[in-house]
Amino acid sequence: MLIYIHGFNSSSQSGKARELQAWMAARGLAEACACPDLPDRPAAAIALLEALIAASRGPAKLVGSSLGGFYATWLAERHGLKAVLVNPCVACDEKLAGEVGRTQKNWHDGSEYLFGAAHLEELAALRVATPTRPERYLLLAEQGDAVLDWREAAAYYRGAEQHLPEGGDHGFTRFAEYIPAILAF
Repeated sequence: MLIYIHGFNSSSQSGKARELQAWMAARGLAEACACPDLPDRPAAAIALLEALIAASRGPAKLVGSSLGGFYATWLAERHGLKAVLVNPCVACDEKLAGEVGRTQKNWHDGSEYLFGAAHLEELAALRVATPTRPERYLLLAEQGDAVLDWREAAAYYRGAEQHLPEGGDHGFTRFAEYIPAILAF
C-alpha cells in the first residue's frame, strides 16, 4: 500500500493527494493508495498511520509532504520502510514552536484547533536525529519553497536520492510529473 501523508493543517483534499489518487485510480490502482485525514495531534496521527501500515499487504510505502515528511521519516525508521519526502519539514518541533497558543485552521475544511505545548512535545518525541539508511529515502524539494529551506532537507537526507529543481513553491508545483518516479522508487 502507498500511504500519502499530508502536511500541517492540510488534508486528503490537498492538491498532491488528489493528484496521486487520480493517477492511481486512472491505472486501476485506487485500492493500493491511502490518503487519510490526520488528526491534529501528532501522537494520534502516528497511531492512525501505524494502523494503516499494519493493515498493508506487504511493506507499506510512504509519501510525506512537509509535516507529513517528518512523520514519514519517523515511520520509515521505525518500520524499515521506504519514503518519498516532498518539501519535508526537518526538526518540525523547532519550526512550529512559535505556533504554541495559536489557533490553527485546516486549509480544506475550515476546522480549528488550539496548537498547544502537548502538540510540540509529541513532535519532539518523533524527531529522528539522522536517517540511518539514506537509500530508503527519495527527496523532492523545490528550491523556490518559501516556507521550508530546501538546503536543510538536502543536508539532512544526505546520501538519499535527491531531486532539487529550481523554482516552485511549498506545494511542490511539479508533483504530477514526479508521480512515475515516486512509484518507481
